[in-house]
Amino acid sequence: MTSRGLNHHGLMGEDRWDELRELHSQGLGRNAISREMGITNSVVSRTAAYLGLKFDRSKMRAATAARIADLEERRSLLAEDLVGDAEKLRSQMWEPQLYWDWGGKDHDYDEKLADQPTPADKRALMGAAGLAIDRSLKLAPAETSSDVEGAKSMLGSLGAALTAFSRGLDEQGEDGAADAEGEA
Repeated sequence: MTSRGLNHHGLMGEDRWDELRELHSQGLGRNAISREMGITNSVVSRTAAYLGLKFDRSKMRAATAARIADLEERRSLLAEDLVGDAEKLRSQMWEPQLYWDWGGKDHDYDEKLADQPTPADKRALMGAAGLAIDRSLKLAPAETSSDVEGAKSMLGSLGAALTAFSRGLDEQGEDGAADAEGEA
């Protein structure tokens, strides 16, 4: 045994095998067992293989698919928020804007309410709105309502399948006619 509780094969100590078997029988995966026992994933894998224990990969695939779906939903929600941010920024271009300054030799505070932001501020607002929209589209690309190339491809595939089916019927007809002549 090494100082880390592993034998020379890199397996956990025999005194922990029953614990591993019990956690495995409860349906825990390798990573969960590793966390529970405080042992690295590789040691759990090697020891489980040595003991003839196998992990159900379908659970791992299902968990991975669930995590991917969760991330997709979160990206979609974030994209919605970014579109909302872009709408708010754009609306600010046409709303009254309070301008202020603090300073001068007398350290005074001045403010002025303008009917709309300055052209420079409008450009900045439009740039920020455009950036928010661009980022939202990277998170959740816009769906196209008409996919002409996809429709052409589908129709081409359908045509090829019908042609192959028709040729198959023609060949069956010729084989049937040849068989009938052979019997006569």
